[in-house]
Amino acid sequence: MLGLEGIIVSKGSWGSKDVRVSQDLSPNQDFRRQLEGYGLTTANILYRRPDHPWLLQTYVWQDYDLCPAFPVLNKFLNFWLEQLEGPLHSVTVAHARLIKPAEIRAVDGEFRLH
Repeated sequence: MLGLEGIIVSKGSWGSKDVRVSQDLSPNQDFRRQLEGYGLTTANILYRRPDHPWLLQTYVWQDYDLCPAFPVLNKFLNFWLEQLEGPLHSVTVAHARLIKPAEIRAVDGEFRLH
């Protein structure tokens, strides 16, 4: 992979400024995780307010996680149970793999090009 680290661009004789370009062209960590099988996971968390237990409030959590074990979501929910005061009422989870194999299907037909 080509990198631009350390490239110096000089202005003409009228200016003495040098510009250093330091740009990381390595793949984003989220993209790497998607290639490893992670998908975008969204959890809609309903919890009871500590000061008004009859009142439910919602919190939307989103991160890349592995289905069906959901280790990242479980870590967050354990943190919630241990550190936060609002007791959980329910958690609804949606998961979608953003990078997946291409779908190919056979089609009966003929294409004509002029």
